[in-house]
Amino acid sequence: MTPRPTTLWSSGAGLDGAMWEYTSGADREWDARLLRWDILGSLGHIESLRAGKLLSSGEHARLRTGLRAALIAVDAGRLTVGPRHEDIHTAVEEWLTRRLPGIGERLHTGRSRNDQVACDVRLYLKDRLLTVHAAALDFAGALIGFAARHRAVLWPGYTHGRRAMPSSVGLWAGACAEGVLDTVESLQGFWPQVDRSPLGSAAGYGVPLPLRREAAAGALGFAGTDRNVATVQGGRGKLEAAALFWCTQLGHDTARLSQDVILFSGEEYGYLALPSALATGSSIMPHKRNPDLFELTRAGVGALEGDLLAVMQIKAKLGGGYHRDFQLLKEPLMRGLDRATAMLRMLALAVPRLGVDRARCAAALEGGTLATDEVMRRVENGRAFRKAYREVAAALDGGRRFPSPSRERIISRRRSTGGLGNLGLGEARARVRRARTWERRQRGRFDAALARLAGKRPKR
Repeated sequence: MTPRPTTLWSSGAGLDGAMWEYTSGADREWDARLLRWDILGSLGHIESLRAGKLLSSGEHARLRTGLRAALIAVDAGRLTVGPRHEDIHTAVEEWLTRRLPGIGERLHTGRSRNDQVACDVRLYLKDRLLTVHAAALDFAGALIGFAARHRAVLWPGYTHGRRAMPSSVGLWAGACAEGVLDTVESLQGFWPQVDRSPLGSAAGYGVPLPLRREAAAGALGFAGTDRNVATVQGGRGKLEAAALFWCTQLGHDTARLSQDVILFSGEEYGYLALPSALATGSSIMPHKRNPDLFELTRAGVGALEGDLLAVMQIKAKLGGGYHRDFQLLKEPLMRGLDRATAMLRMLALAVPRLGVDRARCAAALEGGTLATDEVMRRVENGRAFRKAYREVAAALDGGRRFPSPSRERIISRRRSTGGLGNLGLGEARARVRRARTWERRQRGRFDAALARLAGKRPKR
């Protein structure tokens, strides 16, 4: 028998069961991830009510105690979203009202589920984006370490899938690291939008009460508020899309590296070697060592792009104000953030364990890969570039081979900024440190505010 529905907007009588399940059932799994954030948001909201003298000191104290108890109940698994609940907001208010009759019903004063869930999502986003940020920096750090260990191991660079000029394992890994860092640093560009409280906007038009919106924002560790109340619902989907686009860009960094590892660890290249702990086998071919983790990363990026596209399509072309369509933003957002975190963490573990076959790398440099070095040698001896280029091209067409310069000479001739003889890994490490400092500052401010709300001592 289906439990009688509990909602915040009616007695639940007369609701069609099929309609109830269609509008609520599929959302509960994703909504449940916001349960803790919903209680923390409510703790922030009652600070606004108290500051506006909409709660007495006694009522405020009892609600705060009750909500802190709700947090403990969530962590212990005693407060959950059940089949009779439409959403987490209903579950929390029902739980609180049973324990604080006459007081629990005051919690929703001056608030709509619309600004409530917008607050939950922003708190969730702040936490998850900082988690992805940390994982990306771990990945970049692993790449920088790999580049430093193999900075002098030469192999071919490629254009059009053909050997082009000498490169190095260090140059390749360093470039991957700097690409990740470019993406990581862009989080700071849209972070201020995430770091604004939507509470007090209610259903999108504010409320005729003396709410102190800044009190809620400060209590929750937000840097400010969305000033115009109507911007909150109009912005639904924009933050989700920005977050997933950022994750997708990080995903492209992981996919590019994964594709190179898949290719260069194959028998035809053999530059990189997968340790047995990072490879999978075949159920029929006992010799196989497959790069499944890198293939799944490459495929996962396509799935992540799908999450971004879903958000873009859901939010596109909607008019102003709230629409129930926004409910469907949660699933692709949460799934995409999970995917990005998992990919980055896996590659941060995998990269340091890759092997490098120095002999195979060196052998691949023979032939045309060093032709440009011969052109530049002639330029340094006084030849005009175009003439030297044509001379070397003609010689190669005639089957002539040029003596290969030593590894030391190849490296020494590439000392300009960013070349394989001057990777600048120290600056890359400095970028990681600066990004970590920013992240820890944001995390510290956020965690300290929420710890105070929860009645806990902030971690140092």
